Amino acid sequence: ASASGGGSGAESAAGGGRHRHRHQDPASASAAVTMGNIFGNLLKSLIGKKEMRILMVGLDAAGKTTILYKLKLGEIVTTIPTIGFNVETVEYKNISFTVWDVGGQDKIRPLWRHYFQNTQGLIFVVDSNDRERVNEAREELMRMLAEDELRDAVLLVFANKQDLPNAMNAAEITDKLGLHSLRHRNWYIQATCATSGDGLYEGLDWLANQLKNKK
Repeated sequence: ASASGGGSGAESAAGGGRHRHRHQDPASASAAVTMGNIFGNLLKSLIGKKEMRILMVGLDAAGKTTILYKLKLGEIVTTIPTIGFNVETVEYKNISFTVWDVGGQDKIRPLWRHYFQNTQGLIFVVDSNDRERVNEAREELMRMLAEDELRDAVLLVFANKQDLPNAMNAAEITDKLGLHSLRHRNWYIQATCATSGDGLYEGLDWLANQLKNKK
């Protein structure tokens, strides 16, 4: 996933040294913290003390790590169960967010199943600007949804990178991913821009309410 600058204005500012704080945008920094606080409180109030796992997956460079940083729910821990398979995890209260890249290597797929247990929510992140790989994204999504342990998981799709001029809109992504064919799955698609945070809260608000109803 595309971790752009680690999510902090100071880290991504050009030049470093004396001038770097000038490059920070206090409004966006406080907005990001506020989003984390709001989403954290939302989860806490809706979910209570139930152990829960939320998977966030998608092709590489879809923007998953950027979203994880934007949520500011806690420290992101990266583990490498095997070569070519990085897993990022954030533990928030009794909820774990687990993130990895899908696509490509068949030999690591069996390892994914270790993370499917107790998964109530699946977030699938799509690069809306990448028309060449949207079919691959669809194939990966359908393969995951076919997993028995994910049969009851609700699906939130983030149609990410909406800030790019040639990005497909949410309706086009819905069509390309074949979401309307999911007859027995609760799903929702949200247009997002991970770098600014646009759309993230709206999607996560839907997800939290779905998880509340699954209690």
